[in-house]
Amino acid sequence: MKISTLSTQIVNLPFEKRITTAIHTMESVGCVLLTIETDEGVKGQSYLFTLNAHRIKVFNQVLIDFSHHIIGKNPQFVEAIWQDIWHKIDLEGRSQIAISALSTIDTALWDINGKITKLPLHRLFGAYHSKIKTYASGGLWLSQSIDSLLLQASEFIDQGFRSMKVRVGSEDYLNDVERVKELRKAIGPDIELMADLNQGLSPKEAIRLGGKLEEYDLLWLEEPVASSNRKGHAEVKENLNIPIASGENEYTRFGIREMIEANACDVLMPDLQRIGGISEMRKVAHLAETYNLPISTHIFTEQSISVAASLKNCISVEHMPWFSGLFNEKIDIVNGYIEVPERHGIGFTFDDAYIKKFIYTNTHSI
Repeated sequence: MKISTLSTQIVNLPFEKRITTAIHTMESVGCVLLTIETDEGVKGQSYLFTLNAHRIKVFNQVLIDFSHHIIGKNPQFVEAIWQDIWHKIDLEGRSQIAISALSTIDTALWDINGKITKLPLHRLFGAYHSKIKTYASGGLWLSQSIDSLLLQASEFIDQGFRSMKVRVGSEDYLNDVERVKELRKAIGPDIELMADLNQGLSPKEAIRLGGKLEEYDLLWLEEPVASSNRKGHAEVKENLNIPIASGENEYTRFGIREMIEANACDVLMPDLQRIGGISEMRKVAHLAETYNLPISTHIFTEQSISVAASLKNCISVEHMPWFSGLFNEKIDIVNGYIEVPERHGIGFTFDDAYIKKFIYTNTHSI
């Protein structure tokens, strides 16, 4: 069996309303959808995204440029293909766009391998979870009023969530305190609540805010300072009684290793696109496990479930609904958990009819 074609489509998925965090204003997500097919007709699918479709054509072009590393190769040699592309990236400079392209290829190859072996990926890797904890992340934005936050929190609970994340990082930190206070009062003590600063504060500011939030029993405070400021992360962690979560902006195990060595956080949050795909996600999780650190996967809900379910130290997957329309199969939340699908491969396939509505530019096939 050999890889015969690589094809991409670019879509732009608009949000119903503009949303904001401490550092972002977002109106849409642009995605490159990747399909790799073998000469026996087995398809693997994955995607990458950018906020507001920024540089999406550049991401697409890099994916296409990597096609000569995979066409004609045996798709079961996933590690060999990963290392071949990594060698090229290493020689030319480890750009974030190139690593994202590598991640997307790697994830699609694992999808193929699950289908070849007729196994869901968590069983192919050696299953640990049959269901995985999740939390609502597609809301409670900084741009929402308190009344809107409370209404949406109630909706999340009705949808089956038992954990949810609120964005903080207002110009006046007391506004954040009030938002968290009102949310905690509304959802009660049994619903888990996280707060995400999206890198928006300095260490001093994050410590000041975090100290005021400690009484509201947060599961974690996420990315309190710039992701590159590992010393600042460690400073916040040392001065607060709230666990610190971070790592979504780290690229490959080498970035995660630096986070661990800096004692920068309590929970690592590898992102499937940035980390290097499923292959590297597993390596990162095992690295974290040697330090008794848990991981919680960042975004990419549908494609992270399978690998998360094979990892003892994966405590949750983030539920982000932005991309759910791309897939034929849907996720059900029951009492805070997702049942791990038993479909072969990743277990989610592109919905062509939906995708056609949001085509951003021409498709490409090699």
